Amino acid sequence: MTAKATKYLDRIDSPADLRKLSVNELPAYCAELREFIIREVSANPGHLGASLGAVELAVAIHYVYDTPNDKLVWDVGHQAYAHKILTGRRGLFPTNRKLGGISGFPKMSESAYDAFGAGHSSTSISAALGLSRALRTADGGGPKCVAVIGDGAMTGGLAFEGLNNAGADPDNDILVVLNDNRISIDPNVGALKEALLDISTSRHYNRFKDSTWKAMNRVPRMRRMIQKMLNGAKSFFLHQSNLFESFNFRYFGPVDGNDVVALVRALRDLRTLPGPKILHALTVKGKGYAPAEQDQTEWHAPGRFDPETGERLSPPSAGNGSLRFQDVFGHTLVRLAEADPRIVGITPAMPTGCSMNLLMERMPERAYDVGIAEGHAVTFAAGLAAGGKIPFCNIYSSFMQRAVDNVIHDAALQELPVVLCLDRAGLVGEDGATHHGAFDLALLRGVPNLTIAAPMDATELRDLMYTASAGKDGMWVIRYPRGGSFPAKVLDEPLTPVEPGRGRILREPEGARVAVVSVGAIGTEAQAAVSSLADEGIAAAHYDLRFVKPLDTALLERIGEKGYRYVVTVEDGVIAGGAGSAVLEYFSDRGFLTGGLRVVRLGLPDRFVEHGTVGQLRALCGIDAASIADRIRSLAV
Repeated sequence: MTAKATKYLDRIDSPADLRKLSVNELPAYCAELREFIIREVSANPGHLGASLGAVELAVAIHYVYDTPNDKLVWDVGHQAYAHKILTGRRGLFPTNRKLGGISGFPKMSESAYDAFGAGHSSTSISAALGLSRALRTADGGGPKCVAVIGDGAMTGGLAFEGLNNAGADPDNDILVVLNDNRISIDPNVGALKEALLDISTSRHYNRFKDSTWKAMNRVPRMRRMIQKMLNGAKSFFLHQSNLFESFNFRYFGPVDGNDVVALVRALRDLRTLPGPKILHALTVKGKGYAPAEQDQTEWHAPGRFDPETGERLSPPSAGNGSLRFQDVFGHTLVRLAEADPRIVGITPAMPTGCSMNLLMERMPERAYDVGIAEGHAVTFAAGLAAGGKIPFCNIYSSFMQRAVDNVIHDAALQELPVVLCLDRAGLVGEDGATHHGAFDLALLRGVPNLTIAAPMDATELRDLMYTASAGKDGMWVIRYPRGGSFPAKVLDEPLTPVEPGRGRILREPEGARVAVVSVGAIGTEAQAAVSSLADEGIAAAHYDLRFVKPLDTALLERIGEKGYRYVVTVEDGVIAGGAGSAVLEYFSDRGFLTGGLRVVRLGLPDRFVEHGTVGQLRALCGIDAASIADRIRSLAV
C-alpha cells in the first residue's frame, strides 16, 4: 500500500488538533488513520485487527472528551494504535514495539494521554473507577473517566468486580465503552457472549431503537425522556434482563462502533449524564482491510505482509516444516489424549496461540476454552482432577500470575494431578514488560506439592508431558518459551518417562574451573557458549537442571564435589528467587560455599525488561550465548 497524500493525517498531532475538524470531516480522517495503521503494521509487525476495529472509537472519544484532562483507559491496549497516533506519536510509530521505541500498549510514562498502563485484560473498569474517585472534587465534580473494554476482556472476573463496585455508588461518573466485536484473539465463548448477542440481534428492539434515535435527532430537547423510554423497552424486547443494568449501570446501545458520526452523537449525550453508564458499540475486528476482516484470528497479529495483496511475508509459524514448542505441545497432547481417556485440555481464550485448537478439532468434547479467566481455568482443572480426569491447563506465563492463589489453594494443597503448562515462559520479545514470562519460577518455587520442570528442547517437552500424564505425582508445572524450531520427525520419537527431579550431564570435561547449570530452553544459549569456548581451548562443564522442584540433589552433589571454582546458573526468569537461587541455597546449606565455591547467577535483572526482539533482550540481560561466554571466560582465567 503506497503512502498517499493525506488531507488530515499530517496535521493531527493531538486531540486539540482533532477537535478543529467538523464532525463531517471525521470519517475521512478515520480512513486516513486506518490506511496509515495498515501501512505501518505491514512493515513493522504488531496488533493489526483490534486496532483497525477501534479507529472510530479512539477518534470519537478524543473528539468529545477533554483528554488528557478527561481520562481514557484502554483495556488490554492492543486496540489502541489510533489512540497513540492521534496523541502525538505518529512520527514515532515506526519504532512501535522496537527496542528503545514506543510500546505497543498504553504506558503512563510514555504520554499524558495514557492515563493507565495496560497489557493484560479486564483491568480498565477498576482503573477508571480509581481515577474517577481520586480526581473527584469536593463538590462532586472532576474529570470524566472512560474505560474502553472488549467483549473478550469482559469475560474476565476482574471486569465484573469493577462493575460491581462502580455500580454501588450512583456518584461514580464513569463511562464504560464495550467494544463488542465478538472476538478477542480467538472467537469468544460463554454465556456473556450469548447475552451480548441477544442484545445486539433483537430485531424488534433494534427497530424500536433506530426509530427512537431518529426522534431524538429531530427533537433534541426530548432526548432524555426518549432515552428513558428506550431503556424501558429493553426488558420488554430482550429474552433476559440487561446484565449491565443489574449492576446499576445505565445501558445505551448497541450502536455502530465503526460509524464515527453516530459515536460522536452518542458520546456527546452521554458525557452530560451523571452516574455509571455503559455504551455498547458493535465493531468489526480488522475493519477496512478485507484480509483482516475475513480471517480475524490470523490477522490479530499477522507479522509482515504485503498491504496491497494481503500476502503474509512472515507468518507466525516456524516455517520450513519445522515445529515450535507450541506445535509440539498441541500434537503431543492429542497423542496422549488418544491413549488415555482421562486426559482433557483447558485454555483461557488462547486455543490457537498455545495449539490447544488441535485437541479441540480432534476431540472437541475433551477440550475447554473457558474465556479470559485464568483463575477459573486452574480451579476448573482442579475440579476435573478431583473427578478423575488428568487436565492439561495451558496458560501463558505472564497471565498465570493472576492464578497463583488457585494453584496454591485449589490444586497443590489438595495434591491434585493438574498439569499446568506455562507457554511464553521467559522473554517474549516485542510485547514487552506486560507479557514476559519472568516470574513463574520465583512465584511457584516455594509452593509445596509441585513438580516444576523446564524442557530444553522438544523431546524433553514431550517426555515431560508424557510423565506428567500418568497423574501419579500431584500437580506438575511445565514451562517453555514461545517459538523454537524443531524437525517434524520429533513427533515420531517414542515417548520416554522422565524420573522427577533428575537433570542431565551435557558436558563434563576434565580440568574445567567453571560449571554451567542451565534450566529450560535458555540452555541452548549456554550450550552454544560452552561449545564456542571449547573451540578457544577454554573448558567448561554444562548441566541441564531440568527440574527446579524437586532439585536433582545427586547432580548438585556431584557438581559440588567436582572441585569447580565457579558455578554459573543460567535461566530466563528473574534471578531473585529463581532456579539459580535454588542452586545457591543448596550449595550454601551443604557447606560447599565455605570450601571456596562461588555461584554466579545469570537471568533477568530486578527491573521490568522492556520490548525488543528476543535476541536483543537476551543480550541486554546478559543471557545470550555471547554474554554467557564472556562471563565464563572472565571466570575461567
